[in-house]
Amino acid sequence: MANTRRVKPSAQTAPARTVHKIKVALRDSQPPIWRRLEVPSGSTLRELHDIIQAAFGWEDYHMWAFETGQDRYGVADRGLGIRSAASKRLDQVAPSTGNRLRYTYDFGDDWEHDILVEDVTGPEPGTSYPRCLTGRRACPPEDSGGVWGYEYLIEILADPRHEEHEDRLEWLGLDSADQFDPAAFDAAQVNSALSALATVMVKN
Repeated sequence: MANTRRVKPSAQTAPARTVHKIKVALRDSQPPIWRRLEVPSGSTLRELHDIIQAAFGWEDYHMWAFETGQDRYGVADRGLGIRSAASKRLDQVAPSTGNRLRYTYDFGDDWEHDILVEDVTGPEPGTSYPRCLTGRRACPPEDSGGVWGYEYLIEILADPRHEEHEDRLEWLGLDSADQFDPAAFDAAQVNSALSALATVMVKN
């Protein structure tokens, strides 16, 4: 069953002091699938999880974790060596331009996302964060088998004569392959999803 609960933003009465510009890229995707985001530097990794889910269009069905060097953060699980993502902020694990971390969603399909800090700046007056600046390509459907399974799915959808074509359309709930465009990206739609997670409105 889908976990649709979103964590409420942490209480912040003051404007964001700094903003992280990050590029989040789905590892090994060809052509590349990525989003360029601006997020409050003080966001917890739990909040960053929600931001990435909304920015890509994932549905928060599965387990997830951030990897920062030797440490893993997600839903706390001692057996898996995962610490609470709510206990660590982005600016603590990746404080500077050029820093990197890894985000894995769905431990079965292993959707690995490389996160690069491209810049750390002051917030723009009148701007609400998080926000998406740009990106490329649609998010893969949930449970489509990871990057390699998704590539195979696209091949099937592109070939009406493929023996699995109709079954895959039915699985996706589509009437025709034209209803799924892997090249599609709509920044306005992404920002609409992110608006529910906005934690800070910087006032003029």
